[in-house]
Parts: sequence; structure tokens; C-alpha cells
Amino acid sequence: MNIFNGVTQFAIPDKTVVTFGKFDGIHMGHMALINTAGRIAREQGYKLAVFTFDVPPNVHFEKFEGTQITTTYEKRKMFADAGVDYLVEYPFNEETAAMEPLEFIKKVVAGNLNAAHVVVGADWHFGRDRSGNCDVLMAAQKLYNYEVHIVDKEKFEQRDISSTWIREEIQLGNMENVNILLGYPYMIMGTVEEGRHLGKDLGFATVNIYPSPEKLLPPYGVYASKVISDGKEYYSITNIGIRPTFDDSDRVSVETHLFDHDEDMYGKEIRVELFHFERPETKFDTLDKLISQVEADIEFTRMFFLI
Repeated sequence: MNIFNGVTQFAIPDKTVVTFGKFDGIHMGHMALINTAGRIAREQGYKLAVFTFDVPPNVHFEKFEGTQITTTYEKRKMFADAGVDYLVEYPFNEETAAMEPLEFIKKVVAGNLNAAHVVVGADWHFGRDRSGNCDVLMAAQKLYNYEVHIVDKEKFEQRDISSTWIREEIQLGNMENVNILLGYPYMIMGTVEEGRHLGKDLGFATVNIYPSPEKLLPPYGVYASKVISDGKEYYSITNIGIRPTFDDSDRVSVETHLFDHDEDMYGKEIRVELFHFERPETKFDTLDKLISQVEADIEFTRMFFLI
């Protein structure tokens, strides 16, 4: 997959089928866009392109450090797995925000992206003050020789699926709902780092990753989880938080105990998928109480997964 990050002066040599979005969290609605664009690209023999921004517009305008449901690294992996040929992470700044819709169409859609087909959601807006919409895009399609395809929003229980809704569910720890809305399990990716071996000393060896600061995390606590490593899947329990029984540090870790697995995983990239919030993170008075609770957590998780 070819990536154009933070640049405005580029030209894709191939004719493309392109879809647009913020892609804060890649959910079912986004995948409908990507799948539609991918189907057209295969049928027409064109390349599949995704256009997004290097910084989400709300972060730029509101001047805050925004967390994302899916990090930039995770999104790139998912786009590549979906067969995207070109990923454009366009710079969002004052100049971009001031661009008139027709200028955007001429310079970016027809120019940079070399678009033969454009796939967008029915509520897509672009250009200065969000003044561009599907009507503007369609009105210019003959002039710039592209064809517009509008995809209806995906719904769940009669409500439009949106990143805002998914954020709400993540912050509540409702992982079952999160996974339905995403269309896949909520995940945290990272490289396993060597820890203090405290879990192993207690009889529960763990793998530790440290999430990116841009990652939107659910509440601190223990989750029924799975770990994906080297194409293999392992049932597990995961603690997200600061391990208050042992640490005074504020560094957030994702610490996971894999069932029936004791191989060294240091330095490996893993994906931790969360399925159910079991309990909040707790500081225990004694190690015996901690061990007893972890044993109960493991038993609960085995029952949850029916293993």
C-alpha cells in the first residue's frame, strides 16, 4: 500500500476509485464505503484509494489532543488488509479548511487522486465551512470525468452507526455493543515489552504492551479477551490500567494472561481484542487476595468463552 502522509503535492498515476472519511474508528459504516469502492475498483480494473486527514478536523479546530478509536498505525494495517492501494493522509490546516468545494474537487479529487469513481456517504461534507456536499460533487462529475456513488449509512437498532456512538460505548465499557458497531472486536495493538515478571512470580505469566497516547481506551479494569500473534489466537484475560497493587506509576499498561500458553513473546507485535468488561481495576491489600481474584477472573472468562 502506498501512503501519502502530510503532503499536498502528489499525483497518483493510476485511475482510482476513492472513498473519503475521517475514519476516526473504522466501523461498519466505513467498511461499507471501502467494500463498495473495492468492488467497483475490481470490476473496472482501477486502483482503490482512501482519502482521510492526518489530523481530524475537530482536533484542529478545537485545539485539543484527541484520542481515536483506531490509531493511525491500526488504521493503516486495516486499510492494507482491505486491499487499499493508495492511502492519502491529507494535511488538515487553515489552508485546507479554507478551500472552496470546487477547488477541492479540481485540485484533489480530479487532480491528486485521479478519480474515476468517488464513493461517499449520503451525509458527506467537504470544503470551506463544510459547504460542499453530495449535490456539489455530483454536479461536477461530468466536468471532471468521474462518477459518484452514494452509500447509505449503516444502522443498528434503527440508529445510525457513528464514531460518536462507539466512543460513548467504549467509555462505558460496553464491549459487546462496541464490537457490534465496529463489525469486529475492539483491539489494542503493540509490541510486547519486558516487564517486572510479577505475574509470573504469582503463577500468572503475562505479556505487556503500552498503548499509544492517541488510543481511546475503555475504563480501567479486567476484560475477557483474545490475543492474536503470528496468526494464532489465544484466549486470555486483560487488565488495562496502572496496576495499583504494585505500581505508583501513571503509565497505562495493557497486561494480558494467555491461557495454556507459556512461550516467550517479547518483541512480538500482538493484537489484544476485548469482548467483555468483567470488573474495575482494584488495589488489593494482600497478594493472596489478588491471586484469589485473578483465579476467579480466569474462571469467569473460561465460562464466558465456553472453554
